[in-house]
Amino acid sequence: VQLQASGGGLVQAGGSLRLSCAASGSIFSVNSAGWYRQVPGKRRELVAAITSGGTTNYADSVKGRFTISRDSAKNTVYLQMNSLKPEDTAVYYCHVFAYDVIMKGHDYWGRGTQVTVSS
Repeated sequence: VQLQASGGGLVQAGGSLRLSCAASGSIFSVNSAGWYRQVPGKRRELVAAITSGGTTNYADSVKGRFTISRDSAKNTVYLQMNSLKPEDTAVYYCHVFAYDVIMKGHDYWGRGTQVTVSS
């Protein structure tokens, strides 16, 4: 299973970006998908997550500004980021927790995509 993330870049404060994460390979059932971010010297933190049932969860720092969504038919999860702030600058990682055909759970991580917000 591979996760291909895209959509990062450089944006001015107040701007918007949309991250995409497409999953490919043998996935029987996706339980949840999400985005994490990490800055140098700090732990990776959850930004947003969405379950197979559509329940979402956001970090307090992004509530009201970021929206996570998924297209199950395309095995893709999105993160719409609006009203970006310099403190949103980080490497963003896509994460999927999925079951294989024998119902064993696995964590999958995509390669990070850099988001830089200038003031």
